[in-house]
Amino acid sequence: MQVILLDKISNLGQLGDVVRVKDGYARNFLIPKGKARRATQVALQEFEVKRAELERVHGERLKAAQEAGERLQGITLQITAKAGVDGRLFGSVTNFDIAEALGKQGFEVPKAHVRLPQGPLKAIGDYKVAVALHTDVVVEITVSVLGEHV
Repeated sequence: MQVILLDKISNLGQLGDVVRVKDGYARNFLIPKGKARRATQVALQEFEVKRAELERVHGERLKAAQEAGERLQGITLQITAKAGVDGRLFGSVTNFDIAEALGKQGFEVPKAHVRLPQGPLKAIGDYKVAVALHTDVVVEITVSVLGEHV
């Protein structure tokens, strides 16, 4: 299915690009989330009329994400979890825990924006974690997992 992108999407395209995607991806994700629209002649004409407004909104979101990224850049979060004597955690520190800790420090970041490529943190130590505030703004923070011996 061909769609017009109404937002920049990683690994897919920029605002206004007409791309071919799988039908299910378009029907179940892109169109319901408002990130794309079916590429028909009428939709293309309507998009060209609204293009300036969409670019302005996209620019505002990018600027807000860059400002938040500057404040967030380089901070260190300390998260305490129960651990054994060998330094392994009984549970794990997930993107939800990191997003919650960021929320306590005044940064509202959805858990889906916290990227843990190696999976949940399962041992005591310092870890570099990427936080994607926007498709163009990815900030690296340090998460320090501290052990609480039981």
